[in-house]
Amino acid sequence: MTRRRKKPRDIERGYTVDQMVAKLRRLADCLESGKRFQIQIANERIRIPSNAVFNIEHEREGKSEEVEFQFKWKNK
Repeated sequence: MTRRRKKPRDIERGYTVDQMVAKLRRLADCLESGKRFQIQIANERIRIPSNAVFNIEHEREGKSEEVEFQFKWKNK
């Protein structure tokens, strides 16, 4: 059986404070227990393995600043 290649995508999704708090709580629970984290973004379920690399990125351009929490991993 061959796997279908997924299309490249770059999605940014906004959340309310309550939604973000709930997602961060679930994320923290997964990190602490060594379990994979699952989240649905724009109708696609994303499964982040427990061995993903976690980093925080800070960008500044003019008066705008951005902080991104990122997970990186390679699919088998």
